[in-house]
Amino acid sequence: MAGHLLELKGVGIRFGGLHAVADLSFAVEPGEVVGLIGPNGAGKTTAFNLITGVYRPTSGEIHFDGSLISGKAPHEVATRGIARTFQTIRLFHGHSVLQNILAGTHLHVRQRWWQGLLGVPEQRREEQRLRDESMSMLAELGLERYASMNAGQLAYGVQRRVELARALMTRPRLLILDEPAAGLNDAESLALNETIRNIQGRGIGVLLVEHDMNVVMNVTDKVVCINFGRKIAEGLPEAVAADGAVIEAYLGRDEEL
Repeated sequence: MAGHLLELKGVGIRFGGLHAVADLSFAVEPGEVVGLIGPNGAGKTTAFNLITGVYRPTSGEIHFDGSLISGKAPHEVATRGIARTFQTIRLFHGHSVLQNILAGTHLHVRQRWWQGLLGVPEQRREEQRLRDESMSMLAELGLERYASMNAGQLAYGVQRRVELARALMTRPRLLILDEPAAGLNDAESLALNETIRNIQGRGIGVLLVEHDMNVVMNVTDKVVCINFGRKIAEGLPEAVAADGAVIEAYLGRDEEL
């Protein structure tokens, strides 16, 4: 079907005799927020690794904007417009917040390395442009005051926002968020919800794994639930949350959500 930003068609991967993901199919549209949920060990992060090129699927196909990306290397996937954050924060500790944000601009640097060595005017102008764009992103996410601070010394919730800002600096068309609310307090979770809505407002698709169901129920347009690597439900958040198979996967038989 034309028009999908991201589409998984019968995707699977086997590790030895284990089907970590099996026959997984779903799509993300431009500007749509999709939640991928499931109990621990369901295969959610494995699905993310398949989409971003960390793993090569053993079956099925993954398409992005109509092009096959199955088996592409992570840097090739990134250049097509897919950015990702991780469960564990992966900032460059020992470097400033601004330096971390600038790292997200590397896909869009037009000047050659030797121009930087020579300090040609074009290189200096581009460097200033990227710094200005990075500072604008920091301001947008309420991080401007941290620009010169060591990223590794910031509070956990602030580090989460810095990582998100860096991902956005790659100018993605699809943003993949792996447990973005993990470790956040209630106020920070509410701020995250607003940030995700703002990202959606730019027309960027968002695919997120999240155990905080308040976040899932408040920001997603659609939810896909998997268990043992297989999709067991897909639909509106309220419908999926009330699905008997989903309740059983999370809480066991004869339990109530």
